[in-house]
Amino acid sequence: MTLSENIDNKIKEAMKNKDSVSLESLRAIKSSILIFNTKKGGSGDLSKNDEIQILSKLVKQRKESADIYLSQNRPELAKIESDQADIIKQFLPEQLTEIEIEKIVSEIISKINASGMKDMGKVMGLATKELSGKADGKTISQIVRKNLS
Repeated sequence: MTLSENIDNKIKEAMKNKDSVSLESLRAIKSSILIFNTKKGGSGDLSKNDEIQILSKLVKQRKESADIYLSQNRPELAKIESDQADIIKQFLPEQLTEIEIEKIVSEIISKINASGMKDMGKVMGLATKELSGKADGKTISQIVRKNLS
């Protein structure tokens, strides 16, 4: 079953259950997929990588919005954003723990003989590609920075 078909089924389920938070989250995913498929030069076919990229972007947007709401002392709105991020995360591959990420980053560093912060770009490029969808960029960056300094 493709992501689009899965989302359509989940939307129907959320409508039946009158779950507005899930419905809003799922509609955001569907909208992003439609935009991706109809953009200029788009083939209309979503690869697994494209799906992960779209979903990761949506989760990141929700997290950033929640942080902004919390900084403005609006916890009720932050909770909605966090709940939506949790719903969208269900469609992403399972996230790795920091220990697992650290292990992969260490392997990359030793493989390319990175010796300091000047090699951060190389390490980040490889780590981001390998950990795509399995870890967020901020966590990867922190771990790379820690291992290179």
